[in-house]
Amino acid sequence: MHRDSTRVIQIGDRKIGGGNPVLIQSMTNTRTQDVEATVAQILELERAGCEIIRCTVPDMEAARALSRIRQQIHIPLVADIHFDYKMAIAAMENGADKIRINPGNIGGPDKVKAVIEVAAARGIPIRVGVNSGSLEKRLLEKYGGVTAEGIVESALDKVRMMEEFDFHNLVISIKSSDVLMCVKAHELLAERTDYPLHVGITEAGTVHSGNIKSAIGLGLILHQGIGDTVRVSLTGDPVEEIRSAKLILRTLGLRRGGGEVVSCPTCGRTRIDLIGLAAEVEKLVADYPLDIKVAVMGCAVNGPGEAREADLGIAGGQGEGLLFKKGEILRKVPEEQLLDALKEELDHWK
Repeated sequence: MHRDSTRVIQIGDRKIGGGNPVLIQSMTNTRTQDVEATVAQILELERAGCEIIRCTVPDMEAARALSRIRQQIHIPLVADIHFDYKMAIAAMENGADKIRINPGNIGGPDKVKAVIEVAAARGIPIRVGVNSGSLEKRLLEKYGGVTAEGIVESALDKVRMMEEFDFHNLVISIKSSDVLMCVKAHELLAERTDYPLHVGITEAGTVHSGNIKSAIGLGLILHQGIGDTVRVSLTGDPVEEIRSAKLILRTLGLRRGGGEVVSCPTCGRTRIDLIGLAAEVEKLVADYPLDIKVAVMGCAVNGPGEAREADLGIAGGQGEGLLFKKGEILRKVPEEQLLDALKEELDHWK
């Protein structure tokens, strides 16, 4: 497992790399200068399971706002910097636990050195980010366009730039909206570095298409033992990113805790509103910090068997359903009372 042998990097009060758990990240979509709105969103993301949060810092007002934001949240705060090295320094001076930069676009080696000196003095890690859309002209010409090899070479060039100033408190991020190119790039990079890797499929798309692309891409990368932090990038409410990331990690066996809901696709045998019920059950289970599997099944063909395999389950019938717990039938419940009956069991779960 690559992640077992990566360097350990401290971000606020959390550690990544060296076999530490893969942490879930997201990014706010509020104006960072609006402290109240930004804090409210971060607290909502915390409740959903976010473990590292990133905010954009486009100007000095946003940089100064970080100090007030940092005081009101409970997870590490990352500042996203582009073009102006002064923003990176100001962000660190105002409480950022980590900064994200592209060393190639903040003004040259002297500006990179200035950022590194502050980061080194404060023990703040730097995430070096390279996206396929920002690949240098010479690499586009060398490889005949955007390629996994070019992305990796660009990232390692940036790392070497940091290492020339004797700075090694680094996390690397390489992203592409091309899923298979992104997978290949991570495979190549993992062979050539021991720095922790932040993984994600950039510009993945809407909640629907972005989830599919992210599940495939991140699944392939993470299952190979690559990746120390993860973000599911979606065009939508960032809370959806956290829900998706948690499910991806649980499916891969990289995360425990939180309820898992399984449900049948329905067919002509279904005689209850299973689609609506399953959606309500999923919302309900998300509010309980229980490591359980809940089944919502629609008929008597596979329903009882599947429900018995779960910790808690419903097997639908004609306007009613059987409630199961750990393989045993508890009782028969009218359809309109199934959700309440399930909630009662969750409230008293042992």
